[in-house]
Amino acid sequence: MKKFLIPITLFVVIGALLAYGLRLNPRRIPSPLIGKPLPHFDLPVLQDPGKTVDNADLRGHVVLINLWASWCVSCREEHPLLVALAHQHVVPIIGVSYKDKPADALAELKVSGDPYTEDLLDANGQTAIDWGVYGVPETFVLDRNGIIRYKQIGPITPGAWRRTLLPLIHELQSQS
Repeated sequence: MKKFLIPITLFVVIGALLAYGLRLNPRRIPSPLIGKPLPHFDLPVLQDPGKTVDNADLRGHVVLINLWASWCVSCREEHPLLVALAHQHVVPIIGVSYKDKPADALAELKVSGDPYTEDLLDANGQTAIDWGVYGVPETFVLDRNGIIRYKQIGPITPGAWRRTLLPLIHELQSQS
């Protein structure tokens, strides 16, 4: 009887851990970069690869940085909301095309609309790795000093925009 006690106990413990893990929200992965400066980047502009944008170009403004890809289904679901937000002129939206071919990214923007103040290209994904990106879409809110104040994993929804992102953006914009 004792020889069955160890496997049964292990089975119960593993089952309990699995049950706990299934209740966790995978979109609530804490980022160690919250409250820290956005890691250095220097990315080419999608429409003009000879021009680049880096951290210094974003300083002085509260910005939303959205990583996306033309091949990403969730990005396509999120895109109409970003286009609508861009028309409201609440915050500059910087788009970073992740591991995409420039022609594919440009074609997607032409068809779906271009909500971005700047369209950047992270062709090899190195910048996304430096930023701790798990996949696309992901969105960062930066304050005027380039500090990451929020990270949205997955598509922005209207509810997430109203409840979380918009109040945070207004708060950061009201700070001097």
